[in-house]
Amino acid sequence: MADVIHLLSDHIANQIAAGEVIQRPASAVKELLENAIDAGATEIQLIVKDAGKELIQVTDNGKGMSPTDARMSFERHATSKIRSIEDLFKIRTMGFRGEALASIAAVTQVELKTRQASNDVGTRIVIEGTEVKVQEACAVNPGTTISVKNLFYNVPARRHFLKSASTELRHILDEFTRVALAYPGIGFRFWNNGTEQFHLEPGNMKERVVALLGNSYEKNLVPVAEQTDMLNINGFIGKPTAATRTRGMQFFFINGRFIRNAYLNHAVVQAYEGLIEKDSFPFYVLFLEVDPARVDVNVHPTKQEVKFEDDRMMYSYLNSAVKHSLARYNIAPSLDFTLNPEIQQLASVQLPYTETQKQETQRGYLYSAFSDKDQAHIIERKDSLKRWKELYEIAKTPEQSTPASFRSAVGAHDDGNDTMQGALLTGAETDSKGSNGMMLLHGNMLATTVKSGLMMIHTRRAQERIWYERLLDQWNDQNTPSQQVLFPISYETNPQDALLLTSVLPDLARIGLDIAPFGKNTFAVQGVPSGLPDGEERNVLDEVIDHLKHEAADAVNKRTELLLAHMARRLSRNKHAILQPEGQQALIDELFACSQPEYTPDGKKVFVIIRKDDLEGMLG
Repeated sequence: MADVIHLLSDHIANQIAAGEVIQRPASAVKELLENAIDAGATEIQLIVKDAGKELIQVTDNGKGMSPTDARMSFERHATSKIRSIEDLFKIRTMGFRGEALASIAAVTQVELKTRQASNDVGTRIVIEGTEVKVQEACAVNPGTTISVKNLFYNVPARRHFLKSASTELRHILDEFTRVALAYPGIGFRFWNNGTEQFHLEPGNMKERVVALLGNSYEKNLVPVAEQTDMLNINGFIGKPTAATRTRGMQFFFINGRFIRNAYLNHAVVQAYEGLIEKDSFPFYVLFLEVDPARVDVNVHPTKQEVKFEDDRMMYSYLNSAVKHSLARYNIAPSLDFTLNPEIQQLASVQLPYTETQKQETQRGYLYSAFSDKDQAHIIERKDSLKRWKELYEIAKTPEQSTPASFRSAVGAHDDGNDTMQGALLTGAETDSKGSNGMMLLHGNMLATTVKSGLMMIHTRRAQERIWYERLLDQWNDQNTPSQQVLFPISYETNPQDALLLTSVLPDLARIGLDIAPFGKNTFAVQGVPSGLPDGEERNVLDEVIDHLKHEAADAVNKRTELLLAHMARRLSRNKHAILQPEGQQALIDELFACSQPEYTPDGKKVFVIIRKDDLEGMLG
């Protein structure tokens, strides 16, 4: 039998290796920017065309390369960073594997111009698919310019799987933002299709955060600075009011390198417990300086995942540092055992405790409960049962009749089981107070009797289903009313999210959100759907952006359903509508007029029927 195992050619091996490092245009941007930083540049310029598919060009004023180094830099595993295995455990540079330029050259057309300050002329190299086409002397400023053209020109299948220009540009902006945040002392310029997106002057960290992420963050930054034996933590966290419903404004840097780490992220989020809503995400830009020997950055080709020598200790230090900053700037409550001078001046503190007050206190039931041994946990008011009979009489309200609309809707709904069969309300006369036989429990549960037992309706979910179907009908009829606001509401976001929001403005207008661009990364909300509570505009837009970030590649067709579901969820926050009997009855009538009253748009139960037999069983 013939041998079947053979060595891959260098050309194919390089293309396979490139797939690990260069996954999209943003991957090439990241590698080229990091190379410029390692070269000691103080000014870096990034130019992209057609979201990087046509051109990615990075120019720096770093130390440049000699003709030999320029040629060697495109060889696989050629690096100036590693000499021995020990060097691998004390890495301080951004790149070190010698894979970046080799991977880029395998799937693009690359032109390199470089010159060292000590040389009179520079070197120009042109490579196409790992094959060197040109190497010659040229005139160029000190530093390096690398132009990457026609990404994946020789791998059509990979190019076919690239996303839209706006999506790829957003990924490029992500990488640019991370690198620019990590090095505020370096000046950056970013040009997209001939338009300058960013011109960042060298400065401090706060200036860089505001310049990159927007002016809205300036008043919400809380500094973090902790020095420990194991690690140093510096940077900024956001005030609880700056928390958003979208991910993406969370940045960790280990020794200047951006990383993703769910464990450390949990340490920060846990420090905000009780300060932000459950589904909100705090903002932070945190820099952790660790001994390189304590962290392994060589666990992933993109170097965005790391391993720590002691994860738990890192978690504890980070969690404590964030809590300390929140407490130090009077954002989170902290224990203080010193009395405020204003409190010390209160009459309850200053005036003496009289004998009359002492006797009155001793006669109270609480005094004896806490004075008698083993009785502190028993606090009983003997007079609490005096009105039990009156309460019992109130509870004996007669069952009420229900309009035919609800009776027919419930009877007509058949989901194939006995739960919905015969779920008609028992007939009874309406009492003199106009009660409708329903009871609102805990502010969000509506209880009412049906023929087969007791029906419990989740009022907010019922409103969500009603609003969803109402909005869906308006969408199909292209007749969604928009209520114009007296004063337009400003909504500012970061450049990446601004791209996403711009792409769905026509869809938002169709559901009643009249939004227009208003300056750089800022939008003006001029109209909202009728019935949307005040202040919910931002939450709706935050949720829309979050889902656009994480939607699957085939989710474009489902985008309408998602937009309508988000809007329905926000419109269903009206608790006042179900406080009166009329509103409760209207809710039930509208719910059972829906095509699917049993579930919300995201599949949660709207109501449940507890059978009479089950109720009797609960009571034995």
